[in-house]
Amino acid sequence: MENTKPVFDKKFFAPEVAQHKDKNIIWIRFPKDALLIAMLKSVTKPRWSQTQKSWYVTDNSFNRELFGLDQKIVGKEVLLKIHPNNLETFQKFQNQLILKGFSPNTLRVYSIEFAQLLYIIKAFRVEELTKEKLQSYFLYCIKELQLSENQIHSRINAVKFYFEKVLHQDKMFFDIPRPKKPVLLPKALNTTEISKIINITENPKHKLILQLCYGMGLRVSEIVNIKIEHIDSVTMTVLIDRGKGKKDRMVNLPQSVLAELRLYYKAFRPKEYLFEGQFGGRYAIRSAQAVFKAAMNKAGIRKTVGIHSLRHSYATHLLEFGTDISLIQKLMGHRDIKTTLGYTHVADRTVSGVQSPLDKL
Repeated sequence: MENTKPVFDKKFFAPEVAQHKDKNIIWIRFPKDALLIAMLKSVTKPRWSQTQKSWYVTDNSFNRELFGLDQKIVGKEVLLKIHPNNLETFQKFQNQLILKGFSPNTLRVYSIEFAQLLYIIKAFRVEELTKEKLQSYFLYCIKELQLSENQIHSRINAVKFYFEKVLHQDKMFFDIPRPKKPVLLPKALNTTEISKIINITENPKHKLILQLCYGMGLRVSEIVNIKIEHIDSVTMTVLIDRGKGKKDRMVNLPQSVLAELRLYYKAFRPKEYLFEGQFGGRYAIRSAQAVFKAAMNKAGIRKTVGIHSLRHSYATHLLEFGTDISLIQKLMGHRDIKTTLGYTHVADRTVSGVQSPLDKL
């Protein structure tokens, strides 16, 4: 797995994963300096160990990202619940996921879902499960555990991956029915709400993050990964390097932000990434999410949406402006046109623009 760009240089802070007082922690060792301590406290919650004469933080995904450490696929508590008979199998499963180049999030989700099956069967070897036993397991997940349709699909996909990609039992899941997924509409904001959250944001960096997320229809992982070299102000395009599915794509840089972008660059002087943390390195995804949440609260908008709604709003509003659906698909980086067609159900020109027959009576 690739490391994310750390906020703190791990060569200087020397992070070390360990256990302390029966808890998973990361030691942070650096020369005593009041400024460095203040830097740490501004972004995370370090604690001091008198016995070790060192600072440490909780071992979690946020702190691993801060110090450029590999993200854990699953924690020790997951492994402890798996019977020794299936531990080697579980490791083979994870190794195959890694070799396939799946994202850290997919690695974690598939591992946790597969582990749920291993918890249930205990000492029984997973490779000996029949199709009938697997069907009984998934019925148990639906009837007894009452898992959602999406989680059932996720669990089936994880188990399916093991039998088909690790054991090479092709299409053994063909006869296992899947519950129908709910058709959920993308959650978008209207143009008035978009203007409000952008205009109410005073910090130039924060404002530009919101403007570009909406103005280019980007995922939060894509906005924080934009590098200076990816921006071409002559052609007014931005390269989205290895977006979802590890696919590159080009998007249009909004003309309206060019002047603000130049002012921002002169003021902040980012070195590699367009948006960098307080102490260098890639801007944290959680920080970008917090920027959006703060803007929503300040604007008094009570909709239950996250920063990803800016991307949904971009596609919805392009459709309302009459942009061709196939072009929207290309700009959004959708592999399947069906994904893009979902926005036709929320666009004003296709919904509120239709007059009810009742109004014509």
